[in-house]
Amino acid sequence: MRRRTFDVLAVFAGLALAAVLLVAGILLTWGHNFVDSEVHSQLAAQKIYFPAVSNPEFKALPAADAAAMRPFAGQLMVNGAQAHAYADHFIAFHLIGIGGGKTYSQLSAEAMAKPADAALAAQVQLMFRGTTLRSMLLEAYGFWQMGQIAWIAAICAYVAAGIMLVLSGLGLVHLRRVPEGAEVLAKVSHRVRAQTA
Repeated sequence: MRRRTFDVLAVFAGLALAAVLLVAGILLTWGHNFVDSEVHSQLAAQKIYFPAVSNPEFKALPAADAAAMRPFAGQLMVNGAQAHAYADHFIAFHLIGIGGGKTYSQLSAEAMAKPADAALAAQVQLMFRGTTLRSMLLEAYGFWQMGQIAWIAAICAYVAAGIMLVLSGLGLVHLRRVPEGAEVLAKVSHRVRAQTA
């Protein structure tokens, strides 16, 4: 195969790959922006504020939970990182206290066995509400995290598209310097011809 033909094919393949990577980057950026905007608007609409550091509820948290909550103290919840911290380090702590270490399903089974126990029924309802809110916040966190991954992938796609454009440009420069009769793997093709002759 002629070297110039090979170079032309390589340049066009590089340009096509750069275009595909650019389109992928644009779509990933759109996905990131959509998820980020949706999570922000949905969480902000709930008007959930983190307790301030001086709040007794904050002071009651174990050290590890308090450390995870401290960066967001007093803030309105608007992103997945905040939702994750609130769900796993605030609600989860309170659910352990409300349920005495038992899960909603365990308490619910006990309440079904004792239908006349009003205090147990109220405890089950409180656990249900807390568990539901926690799961919703963790779902928001999951979607937000997918948006963050899409953003990282978009950056990688843009960088790869840029690299492919540079390589394609270098291929065009090389194409102009290659002699008209040059061949790809010329020594190999010369040996094959010599052996068959």
